[in-house]
Formats: sequence, structure tokens, C-alpha cells
Amino acid sequence: MLISFLKPVLAVAALVFFQIRFGSATFARARLAGLGLERLERFGKYLAVRKSLAALVVGLSVFVIRGAGALVSGIPLPRYHDEFSYLLAADTFAHGRLTNPTHPMWVHFETFHVIWQPTYASMYPPAHGLMLALGQWLGNAWLGQLLAAALMCSALCWMLQGWVPAKWALLGGLLAAARLGLLSYWTNGYWCGCVPALGGALVLGALPRITQSTRGGMKWSHAAWMGLGLAILADSRPYEGLVLSAAVGLALIVWMVWGRPGLGILLWRVVLPVVLVLAPAAAWTSFYYYRVTGSPVRMAYEINREMYAPARYFVWQHELPQPEYRHPRMGAVYSIELQQFRESKTWMGFLHLSWLKIEYFWRTFLVMPLPLVLVALPWAARDRKTRVPWLIGVAFVAGIAVETWAYPHYWAPAIALLYLLLVQCMRHLRLFYWRGKPAGLALLRAVAVVYVGTVLLRAGLAFLQVHPEHDWQMGDMDRQTIVQQLRAMPGLHVVLVKYAADFDLDREWVYNAADIDGSKIVWARDMGAAANAELLAYYPGRRFWSAYADGSPPRVEEYRAGGP
Repeated sequence: MLISFLKPVLAVAALVFFQIRFGSATFARARLAGLGLERLERFGKYLAVRKSLAALVVGLSVFVIRGAGALVSGIPLPRYHDEFSYLLAADTFAHGRLTNPTHPMWVHFETFHVIWQPTYASMYPPAHGLMLALGQWLGNAWLGQLLAAALMCSALCWMLQGWVPAKWALLGGLLAAARLGLLSYWTNGYWCGCVPALGGALVLGALPRITQSTRGGMKWSHAAWMGLGLAILADSRPYEGLVLSAAVGLALIVWMVWGRPGLGILLWRVVLPVVLVLAPAAAWTSFYYYRVTGSPVRMAYEINREMYAPARYFVWQHELPQPEYRHPRMGAVYSIELQQFRESKTWMGFLHLSWLKIEYFWRTFLVMPLPLVLVALPWAARDRKTRVPWLIGVAFVAGIAVETWAYPHYWAPAIALLYLLLVQCMRHLRLFYWRGKPAGLALLRAVAVVYVGTVLLRAGLAFLQVHPEHDWQMGDMDRQTIVQQLRAMPGLHVVLVKYAADFDLDREWVYNAADIDGSKIVWARDMGAAANAELLAYYPGRRFWSAYADGSPPRVEEYRAGGP
């Protein structure tokens, strides 16, 4: 860990020394790195002033580069509970349904983050599932994830254009594309990170366009984009989206009071466009939950957590009674959650979990040497123009702090604020001189060279299937091995899964498609010979297999009631 931290720092230090020691005072006659970067900067300025084109190029670069990588290294596979649940939602939507009927044998298929009563569906809000369903229509669900990543990076560039000069907005968009679009698990998996980040960027990008426009220059489309972003947040990460939306709404109220835009302008160019976008979105969401849960105001998430999880998501809540689990593995996972929840309700436990949140955040988003630009944070924080985003960010961090868990994708709605902070630090860093020489510019260029070089190296390794984050790149290859074996065989199959005591609790093999009976492979839990008998009776025409998730490659043997 220390070596991986020091290597980019030393590389940046060496480049800074080289440019200050051997470059000219103005860097106009720089010989090596400076010359190349100045040419690149000129091209960037040419592109940046064409704002729509710049945002398009940022997103398109993610789609093309990462898509080309998939042609070489293959499409990522799911591995963790959440990913399979989102894929269930995608498969449901791709078949033209909002939910699925409860299966009569559902206790054999019981798994994480899925509800079975009153219908069979993913517990998650629908926005991410819809995006993956679009990908499934195009040929593979991951194409929807890739499209979401490209749209996210374009929206981040567009958001930055509302707060900083165009050339810096382009730089921030490219930084986001390099990390989030190419190398993060948001893109190289099926987690819900890109979609709420897209929604948050639209909301945060519309805010300055509304509040800083003159009366005649204010466009109704700005408020419409904000409305679309609010709808995306509500249907992807509702709580975190609510925290961000409330902070943005407060900023709008302050602007209405102090800016006095005029009642007519306010109603026709702000309120009406937002309402016209949000009203049909809210109606559709209510109808969706009515079909899934039987109530337009009851989320599938609530049903799942009340049925399985005694731990709660906020530190002030009280735990629920622990249910009787039909499968010991599910009980083990929710027992760990309960232990973490109880820990969060103590001061030491709260501080420990808060430190873990910061660590996850740092490791995911602030990849070295990018954090070196934060030396300019004291100056960036004083910038009056971006004071509102900083206050919104503080409110969002406070909202995250009271959650029991906060993995990196929980930060997605407000991640655009991080890139705004980094860009502002870079702008102030560029103006720093030491002994008459632009040391800040040297540091900025050195960070850029090392950062881009690191991204290219990691992307190249990923394309060659030698990825530093192998799990995010390839997914659960053991489960996929069984899938490939059985797909090559004729007929229909049922796989009864047994787990070793030390099998990773974050991994799960028992997940099924939306139409379980119509699937070539049905995954079920081995519940013992007596309970398995009813499943054999239900599927008389299928071959049954026992899968032992205790090694790599996994063991798969034909099932016998008395043993394999």
C-alpha cells in the first residue's frame, strides 16, 4: 500500500523538478513534457469553447475506449448480490413487464435483495434496471451500463461548464471519464453508480444556469434538465438524491428571495418546466410500485428489509426483530449487518464506520497523484462563485454520515461536486509561483502526465485481462463456468447449490431470470433430500445437478436424492 502511494508521488516530484530546473520561466520554450502539454492544451481550448461538442466527446470517448476494451477482454460478469438483483430488474423490463408473479416454489430460490411477496421483483428502484434493460435489448445488459457511464461523464462535463470556464470543465470531464468511466466498478460491473451520478450532474448543472442567468437569458430547458435529474435521483438512489435535492432546493429558495427574478419568470421558466417533467415521472413511479408491492407509496426495498433485515440504514433507528431464516447462509449475512448496525450506535463504532466511509471514498475517487492538487484547497474554498456548491456538499456529507453504510456508489448523486472541487484547486494551483517560476503549473502538468499514464497502463492491463481490480473486471468466473457447461448440454437443468462454510458471504450463486420456469438453467438452494423432493416433482423433465461452491473450478455432479 505504501509503495503504491509513493510511486506516483515520486514521479510527480521528479517531473516538477525537471520542469522548474530545466524549463524556462514562462515554459514557452519547454523541451519535452511542457511542449507536448502546451500543444495538447491548445487543442483542448479549441474543443472546450464548443461546449456541446466537448461534452459529447467526453462521453463518446468512454463509450468507444471501454467498448473496445470489452471486445478484447470480454464483457464483465456479475459477482455480488446487488448486481444480480439489478439484472433481475433489467430482465423483467426487457420482457415488457414491471414485475413477475410469485413462483410456487419460491422458498427454494430465496436470495438477497429480491422480494417474493406480493410479486417477484428486485428490491431496488427502477431507474438502473431500465438502463440495463436498454442494454439487454441491444444485445447485452452491460451495454446499458456502458451507455450510462458515457452519459454520466458527458453530464459531468456539462455540469462543470455551468460553474467554471469551458477549458477547465473539459479537463474535469476527462478526469471523471478516466476514473469513473474506464476504471471504476461503476462501469466494470452492474452496480448503480452511473445513473444517480447522471441525475445529480443534471441537477447541479442546471442550478447555476438558472440562478446566474439574466431574466431574458434564462431558458426553460435549464429547469427541464433539473426536473429530469430529480426524477432520475428519485428512481435510483432516493435517500441520497433527496438530501442533494433538498440542498439544491434551499439554494433556489434563497435565490428567489434575494435575486427577485420576477413572478412570471419564476413560474414559466422554472416551476412549470420542473413540474411538467416531474409529474409524469412521479405518476409512472407510483404506478410501478402499485404493480410491484400493491401500494403506490410502498417501495419494494421496504418489503425486503422488513422481511429479512433486522439492521436499519440510519443510526438513530431501532433494530427490527430478527426473523427465522429458512437458509443459514442468509441468516449469516444479515447477522453481520446487525452487528455493524449495533456498532454504529456507539460513539467508537460510529467513528470507526465513518473512517471506513472516508477510506472507501478516497480509494475509489482520489487515485494518486490526483490528491496532490488539494494543496490549493484553502484558496479554492474561498472562491465566492462556488460557495453554494460547497454548502451543498457539506449538507450531502452530513446526510451520508447518519447512514449505517456508505459505499462509494452511495456518493454518486453528488460526485460532480468532487470534480468541481478538484478543478477549482487546479485553477488556483496554476497561479502559484516559487522563486519567480510557475511551480504550480509544473505540479499541475506533472500530475496530469502521471495520472494519464497510470490510467493508460491500467486500461491496457484491463484489456489484457491482467487488471489490478480483477473482481470488478471479470466477475464470478466460477459460476459462469457452470453456466457455460450446462448451456452446452441439451435439455433443461436445475442446479442445487451447496456452500462451504468459508465461502465468501458477499457472493451468491442462487439468482434466476425473471421467467424462472422458462429458463434453461434454474438455480436453487439445496435444502436436503426431503425438501428437494418437491422441486424434483415440480420439474419432472429437467436434469438436476449438485454444485459445490467450495473450490475453483467448482464441482458439479449429477444430483441423487441419497447423495451425489
